[in-house]
Amino acid sequence: MFNQSLILAVDMYGCPNRCKHCWLGHAPNRSMDEAEDIRIVDYFRPFFPRITYYSWLREPDFCNHYRQRWERDNQISVNAKPERYELASFWRLARDPDYVYFLKEVGVKKVQLTFFGLEEMTDRYVGRRGAFQELLRATELLVENGIAPRWQAFINEENRHEVAQLPGLADTLELRERCRAFGEEFTFFVHSGSCDGENCRLYDIRITKPHIPEELRPYYLNYDEVMTEKECCEQLKNDSSGFAYHNGDTIVLNISGTFDVYFNFTHMTEEWRIGNLKKDDPAELVRRITEEDTWALRLARTANPGQLAERYGNTQSDRVFFPEDYRGYLLNCYLEERWREMSR
Repeated sequence: MFNQSLILAVDMYGCPNRCKHCWLGHAPNRSMDEAEDIRIVDYFRPFFPRITYYSWLREPDFCNHYRQRWERDNQISVNAKPERYELASFWRLARDPDYVYFLKEVGVKKVQLTFFGLEEMTDRYVGRRGAFQELLRATELLVENGIAPRWQAFINEENRHEVAQLPGLADTLELRERCRAFGEEFTFFVHSGSCDGENCRLYDIRITKPHIPEELRPYYLNYDEVMTEKECCEQLKNDSSGFAYHNGDTIVLNISGTFDVYFNFTHMTEEWRIGNLKKDDPAELVRRITEEDTWALRLARTANPGQLAERYGNTQSDRVFFPEDYRGYLLNCYLEERWREMSR
């Protein structure tokens, strides 16, 4: 048995949204048989002393029996319990009057809500009509029940002017004052996201540093650390260190609705797949996990960041990245190309 703890995030029910920024990618929606939960835990039970089970990977609580489901997740976890963090379903908040009381019962103090601008823009980026109004309704329900909303906005060249209007909307709704009245803080922050999953498709309209509205810079996540693509390329040009993705004391696995297994390092694409719970021998799949012995990770260790920046980077680009996100973008460009070549 290994000493590491294991967290399993399982896409048991799917997601109502098709967000254009989703770093996981757009997996098909399907519902697993309810009994698969314990089968998945039992698959790993002989190897790990602590297993935390989450029945969602994308939208939390996206099943009608969310209360029983949360109890079940706690029940089948082994020597560890799932946590709520700041995630909840705004889809369910807008539809189920009892859901907000459930969130309070399980100790939720803050809930993150994601915007892409105003109504038409947010609806389009979430992938369904009505999403913006649901976010506003969720915001109201949370504040009325003593839970602080945490607004995040993904910004790009297309929506930057609308994102700049969100702080004013928050002021109109008096969110800061109303949250302070029950001892919590309303927060708002902006970023462009990583460049994997669906967000990689938005590379061409990724925000450039000169175009980040000045009034949003105080809200931009770690603004002092953000770099232009050309600065990232310059930083990497003599870097031959390889790419190191490692698990620490805790291993987090994402499991698709078709039982494919991935590390949570990046998006869930074929080149990153570790194996499949229905097809692979448990001992062999766990070996790949604990030894970090997968096709993608083997190539990552020998890849040269400087060469990848020269091959895939744009030395004239002012698009913004955090340095580690940019390294991940370059590596995924390389892996995708190699996988296509190998699959021909």
